[in-house]
Amino acid sequence: MELGTNIWRARKQLQLSQEQLGAMVGVTRQTISNWELNETVPDAKQLLALSKALKVSLDALVDNESADIQKKELLQEEFCDGQQRARRMIIVLSVVILVLVLAFISAS
Repeated sequence: MELGTNIWRARKQLQLSQEQLGAMVGVTRQTISNWELNETVPDAKQLLALSKALKVSLDALVDNESADIQKKELLQEEFCDGQQRARRMIIVLSVVILVLVLAFISAS
């Protein structure tokens, strides 16, 4: 997601108007609007003030794509771990069934 979208979503979650957020950050409502529309971007000092006002980390505010990539990688690792566990379980069950079949045949 783009920075403007992240600002907009965080502002809406806190139910703040552009004017209220602007007052908290020390900029005009038009500046907030320009940031949300990705027409301009805040400088480093403004980003820090935004993250505090919106109660989100700078990383979450600026780099949501990075967080999404990390989540996807974690999910993929968990999926692969699940597949490995399933394979092991199939092998164990196959061996148990084979032993039971052999025991049944030898008992007959």
